Amino acid sequence: MRIPVPRPRSLAGQLFAMQAVLIAVLVAGYALFTYISDRGQAEEAASRQASAVARSVADSPSVREAIGTPDPTAELQPYALRIMHDTEVDFVTIMNPAGIRWTHPDEKQIGLHFRGNTARALKGETFTETYTGTLGPSVRAVTPVEDDDGRIIGLVSAGIKVEAITKRVQGQVTALFGVAAGALALGAVGTYVVNARLRRHTHGMNASELSRMHDYHQAALHAVREGLLMLDGQYRVALINDGGRELLGVSGEVVGRSVADLGLPAPLTGALLSSEPRVDEVHLTADRVVAVNTSPVSGGERRGTVVTLRDVTELQSLMGELDSERGFTQALRSQAHEAANRLHTVVSLIELGRAEEAVDFATAELELAQALTDQVVAAVSEPVLAALLLGKTAQANERGVELVVSQGSGLDDGLLPDSLPARDLVTILGNLIDNAVDAAQGSVRARVTVTACTERGARGGEGGGELVLRVTDTGAGVDPAHAEQVFERGFSTKPSGPGGRGLGLALVRQAVHRHDGTLSVAEAEGGGAEFVVRLPLRTTAAAVPVPVSGGRG
Repeated sequence: MRIPVPRPRSLAGQLFAMQAVLIAVLVAGYALFTYISDRGQAEEAASRQASAVARSVADSPSVREAIGTPDPTAELQPYALRIMHDTEVDFVTIMNPAGIRWTHPDEKQIGLHFRGNTARALKGETFTETYTGTLGPSVRAVTPVEDDDGRIIGLVSAGIKVEAITKRVQGQVTALFGVAAGALALGAVGTYVVNARLRRHTHGMNASELSRMHDYHQAALHAVREGLLMLDGQYRVALINDGGRELLGVSGEVVGRSVADLGLPAPLTGALLSSEPRVDEVHLTADRVVAVNTSPVSGGERRGTVVTLRDVTELQSLMGELDSERGFTQALRSQAHEAANRLHTVVSLIELGRAEEAVDFATAELELAQALTDQVVAAVSEPVLAALLLGKTAQANERGVELVVSQGSGLDDGLLPDSLPARDLVTILGNLIDNAVDAAQGSVRARVTVTACTERGARGGEGGGELVLRVTDTGAGVDPAHAEQVFERGFSTKPSGPGGRGLGLALVRQAVHRHDGTLSVAEAEGGGAEFVVRLPLRTTAAAVPVPVSGGRG
């Protein structure tokens, strides 16, 4: 038989019990302190009242006159009873110096000896004491009665029973405990309301569960590879994990800082500051391509934003390679179509009996294709770039744009160092050519000129050289006011397509900066735009000096 183990009390329940006990202890302690204080004050007040009554009786001339008569009791007893009634004391006893009573509330006690101390009063002093007499415990005052010559001719004692004092205090204590009970009830209700709210926020979990959840939260936060960023209602960083720091390229203490102060690219900062949700929106950081998703946190009011960041740098690179492969495929399809047309022409000439003309036509076409290949390979023997240029040439021709490699180009195979991978060169040169072909298409004598060479220079690192990539088009050119904006993600002068616009040049700038290069745009000599990329060649081998072509190259 399984014995159910009671679940630990929730954190809200523990706080409620603690607060209820604390309030009860405080109220009980205050009530006890007030009771003791009130009782002491009541006894002190009773002592003052008894002393005042005793002195007033002792100073009364009628009392002194009655003491001198043969039967003092006959006049003093009614007087003492009247004083008791008027002053609300429990007894007024008038006696001779020997302590024999002349008055008493109980007439049977008249003539008997007074129960109490009188020695200090016989010395002319008024004093108070608590003493148990014939009426029970009482707070009494004893004072002497003096004649005109200062002789003590009698004593007066007035007192209030302790029972009467207790009844007075009990009335006050009853009211006090009523107020204390009300305060306890009010405190309990307030504590319950506060803890009910706390219970909703903690979902009824106890302290150990909250601690365990915090540990799981921290472990999960730092374990996930994706970036997680939480912003408060003022767009300040409330939480960021290790993946978020790496993807955003931030370091140091960023919690509590505004997103606008993190030094992120403007488009990315704008996306994080936007009040609208973003879904898989691609942005560039200094070194990475990230997909950004934002989701506002609201509960009647804007409380913040949850941002997730996914690294798509490799994916974007692969998509670029896929686009290049698609371009090559389209170029091959176009060439295959043209080859089929030429083959049909040759076959038709043969069928018409014009074999010599067929041979001449085929030979001319082969020489033209070989000349194009020889030109590109002679200028750029780097295989990846040569293949890229051949493919882009076929694509450009299909769109009515002539793509030529300038005579000043020269890039031998094996010259590029390992620190400059072919993938990045394809990203840089491929996007620049695509952008140039788009700009030149439809222009008069549509043409794109590509130059790839090396130059000696101080920026080239150990080898002292740098790779220069120059792409010139015959398009409308770039407005000088937009010379910097063209490299920002999302900027484009062309209408947006299904995949969006404005990412190619941004990827070019990111790749150039990653290799500590420079990227610039200016107006070409014959009109259009000229993009120039300079990348340092960090290699110990001496750079091959190749002159840079002039003119449009």
